[in-house]
Amino acid sequence: MSAHDEQPRDTRGIVDPSALLTRVRFRRYEPAVPLRPYVETYWFIDWDLPAPYASHVLPHPSVNLTFQWEEDEGPPYGELTGVSAPGLYTRKLHGRGRVCGVKFWPGAFRPFAPDVPVAAWTGTVSPYEDVFPQAPDPAAILDHADDRDRVAALDACLLALAPAAPDPQAELARRLVARIRDPRDGVRRVADLAGEEGLSVRSLQRLFTEYVGVSPKWCVLRYRIHEAVETAGRQDDVDWPALAAELGYSDQAHLVRDFHATVGVPPTAYPSG
Repeated sequence: MSAHDEQPRDTRGIVDPSALLTRVRFRRYEPAVPLRPYVETYWFIDWDLPAPYASHVLPHPSVNLTFQWEEDEGPPYGELTGVSAPGLYTRKLHGRGRVCGVKFWPGAFRPFAPDVPVAAWTGTVSPYEDVFPQAPDPAAILDHADDRDRVAALDACLLALAPAAPDPQAELARRLVARIRDPRDGVRRVADLAGEEGLSVRSLQRLFTEYVGVSPKWCVLRYRIHEAVETAGRQDDVDWPALAAELGYSDQAHLVRDFHATVGVPPTAYPSG
């Protein structure tokens, strides 16, 4: 797959993706090869809505850089969004608009801002020019009509900002989050992950503060809920006790409570299909 080929659609983390995808045009693209250790995907959304719509996302432990334009909000602008730690991230869409987003791998943004622990960005939204004052105007990316040109513009922007050398700690953080995310790996306890990796729990927590922005326990709990949301969206008749056991919960009640607290509705009220 080349950098300009569209990636398969991945809606994990989007609450009720079918409702969103009937209202927006959503695409994902792979970045240039030198950026792939840092950037998971470019994501593009365009919309032209007759009525406002609120989209809800259950965030990944990832930093996002977005270039945005909304017809009624003035000129294009850019933002750096840290991990939205508590609950859902909600974005209200109205009129016409466009977003070109960069989703960094968990742990992989730190090399772009090496003097700032990633936890400092958690729960914050910062003007793009405050973080990268030397980077191009957002209009240089958003004004392109063709997706291939937008991808090329993002590549050029990030290649100019990319670190000169790999950061082994960033690579370690990325790998550990990938282990937590992969249901086949079965990581359910932070102490088990630390022991398997030859780290103390404190060292693991410090690594995640510096490079991921949230704790390893947060990642374990978040990916549990991601899996539960995906299952609820695919199936009408979920075996919740079995799923709770599979995800490492002591019982169904704990899963239902976490699901409701995070998503805002109980599993039985979540739209399926």
